Amino acid sequence: MSDLYKAAQVVMKDCMGVRPGEKVVVVADTPLQHLGQIMFEAAVNAQAEAQLLIMTPRASNGQEPPAPVAGALLEADVALLVTSKSLSHTRARKDANNKGVRIASLPGLTAEVMARTLSSGYESIAAQCVLYAERLSRGNNVTVTTELGTNLTFSIANRQGVADTGLLREPGMFGNLPAGEAYIAPVEGTAQGTLVIDGSMAAIGLIGEPIVIRVENGLAVEISGGKEAEKLNQLMEKHGPKARNIAELGIGLNPQALLTGVVIEDEKVQGSIHIALGDNSTFGGTVEVDSHLDGVITNPTVTIDGEQIIKQGKLLLP
Repeated sequence: MSDLYKAAQVVMKDCMGVRPGEKVVVVADTPLQHLGQIMFEAAVNAQAEAQLLIMTPRASNGQEPPAPVAGALLEADVALLVTSKSLSHTRARKDANNKGVRIASLPGLTAEVMARTLSSGYESIAAQCVLYAERLSRGNNVTVTTELGTNLTFSIANRQGVADTGLLREPGMFGNLPAGEAYIAPVEGTAQGTLVIDGSMAAIGLIGEPIVIRVENGLAVEISGGKEAEKLNQLMEKHGPKARNIAELGIGLNPQALLTGVVIEDEKVQGSIHIALGDNSTFGGTVEVDSHLDGVITNPTVTIDGEQIIKQGKLLLP
């Protein structure tokens, strides 16, 4: 059995808990059609009523899928979103979840990432994901610092942390695969300071020259650095001010994940964090925009209400 097919079987059985006769919809776009096909074959092998939908790629992360795809998601029991641009932060995904569909999003998946990070289950890291999500839920004020110059503060008061465990077996559950993080939506308008992204950036890849972002009243008001900073500005420009919202704090908790330039894996690297810009309406925030861009930060120190939970990339919660 190939590593890719083994990984697809783990997704169907261990992550999604697919049962015989369930309706499984695999949505892939043309760049990832080959991986979508493997997921579809694994769903058939699991004796599901399987369907593979191929669509043209979206122009940006968070852009809505075509209406027929959105309609098919509403009729599924399980959905896999294997797309080059993320459908995680879309109304179509959220509406399907609200109807009870359990969904995994795998944006930007590569064969290498699939084989390395999905070939075994997530039981071993699920408890840590829950632990960090619960700490986020109890928190009020967050400070993030790094030796490269990040010094960012924001509120998470009355927001709920989410544990991305990779175990999506109950109706309405949603997560990314590969999994292994805890995340939360900061309160809009509260983020202040400087953010230095040195790991990778969604829709860009690995960072050569760090991206320096000046944040005022919850928005990225100035972005500087090298060619990566220029591209980030261009990506957000067409979406207006909402695309500059400080949308997410995520904490990477997966010891299998490596920093490769594929952000769906990069943001799970143990001891890293990511700060996203743009939409947060799908996980507790109030900003809705067709853009969600995660920036990965290495070796951070994260403090919640005076308690360090990460120190220079080392996890501190027991």
